Amino acid sequence: MGTEQSGHGVIRRAIAGQRRDLALGSVLSSAHQTGEALVPVLIGSIVDRAVARPDGAALAGWLVVLLGVYVVLSVGFRYGSQAGERAAEQAAHRLRLDVVARVLAPHGGAETGRPPGALVNVATEDARRVGALNMALTLAVAAVVGCVMGAVLLLRASLPLGLLVLVGAPFLMVLGHLLSRPLEHRSEAEQESAAHASAVAADLVAGVRVLKGLRSERTAADRYRRTSQASLAANLRAARAEALQHGLMLALTGAFIALVALVGGRLVLNGSIGLGALVSAVGLALFLPGPIGMLAWAGAEFAKGRASAARIAAVLAAPGETSGGTAAPDDRGPGELRLRGLGHEGLQAVDLHVRPGEHLGIVVTDSADASTLLRCLARQCDPDRGHVELDGTPFTELAPEALRSALLVAEHDTQLFDGTLLANVTAAAPPGCDPGPAMAAAAVDQVAALFPAGVGSAVGERGSSLSGGQRQRVALARALAAERSVLVVHDPTTAVDAATEARIAAGIRRVRAGRTTVLVTSSPALLAATDRVVLIDGGTVAAEAPHEDLVRGHSLYRAVVLS
Repeated sequence: MGTEQSGHGVIRRAIAGQRRDLALGSVLSSAHQTGEALVPVLIGSIVDRAVARPDGAALAGWLVVLLGVYVVLSVGFRYGSQAGERAAEQAAHRLRLDVVARVLAPHGGAETGRPPGALVNVATEDARRVGALNMALTLAVAAVVGCVMGAVLLLRASLPLGLLVLVGAPFLMVLGHLLSRPLEHRSEAEQESAAHASAVAADLVAGVRVLKGLRSERTAADRYRRTSQASLAANLRAARAEALQHGLMLALTGAFIALVALVGGRLVLNGSIGLGALVSAVGLALFLPGPIGMLAWAGAEFAKGRASAARIAAVLAAPGETSGGTAAPDDRGPGELRLRGLGHEGLQAVDLHVRPGEHLGIVVTDSADASTLLRCLARQCDPDRGHVELDGTPFTELAPEALRSALLVAEHDTQLFDGTLLANVTAAAPPGCDPGPAMAAAAVDQVAALFPAGVGSAVGERGSSLSGGQRQRVALARALAAERSVLVVHDPTTAVDAATEARIAAGIRRVRAGRTTVLVTSSPALLAATDRVVLIDGGTVAAEAPHEDLVRGHSLYRAVVLS
């Protein structure tokens, strides 16, 4: 129920932010509908006053009036539609920005349980559908005006016909709303299925090289085929529901208009109305399916929009992985890092002091514990027990975005962006930073030398033009170029050859001289270049000493690092 209410809130915000264009579009579109309703009345008047009793001057005058009405309805349609579309596009754009801002929010959580393809679908198609409600509302207002004008003009022509329309039109509107309920549920299922298909497609495209290497193209194609077929089935169910809703509304509207025509014909035969009134009544009867059908269409759009709004609301209202914290770390802080009784998942009461400017290595025997440690240091989660401090201030008191401006955790998974080598390295660098030392330290200069354009060479989507080791080097250079006071790096050289790894170990030490650096790794080359190494086994600190001392005196360390 909460998500549904939030979905209604998303719709309200999307509409409230476009009040000016909505008002303008509604007024102009209503003018168009009013003009459309007046046309058959004017033609009926022309029949009575200038055709039944021939009068050339009167005919010319009425034709000028009719031309004026056509100019008004034409202008109203053009600029009313323009205002409605502008409101729809601006609302969709703002919703996309809201979704992206929530996904990128420092406290995270929006991506939990949602693959990237699903989030892309929410930010694009769902945002478009909710934004389109502005156009639907604009035309719905105009349709109501058209129905009212048609009814009023029919009342003037004939009281029975007018009353028939006043009773029948609201009945058709309520019936259209009831018929749109199944469409809303099936539309939501269709969007969920489409989002899943997008996620699978993105996953397969990202791993296409791996799939080719494993000769698993057929398996991957079969997987996507099943997902795509499920999405197609959901789409067809929604399309059938929409077609049924539109078909029933057209049939009911046609029956209603036939009834109006039947009653009008009997009134003409009885002499209650004249020839001009009959022409007006028939014209209005032909006009009325337009606004009534428009109301049915608007109802269907609102049904689809509500389903999409609920999905957007679920992303916007997703709980964050962390909460609290408004302080900012001291920009000139020494970079002292301390873990006090840290307990989270597999970690048990970890006490660790990283001195300012220290080059520390951490070896974790369990990869799951290493991941948990990195998440706590990056403040992607807050520990269940104990806390982490930066320069004496607990992480929970620091705003996540402010913390990450002082402490950077470079994870093992190398995510590069489409662009050049240089653009990737300087993505997080401070303005005016010289990326040369960071690129040399990470041996990216060797990578650049392999391409004709050097550092201006394109790396492709997610670094697809680079090998695994080259991607690691670019990602490490990006972390070094960020120049954070505290840098935590996880296994930055697992795909790099031994000679290059030794060069990188010395380069990291050189570039990070005087600044706190933590290397979570089991690489002997990297650990040999540290001041001290901490061994975490079974979720607790098992030993700490220089690398050489641990190699000589600790069998478990030796087995983990030298095996």
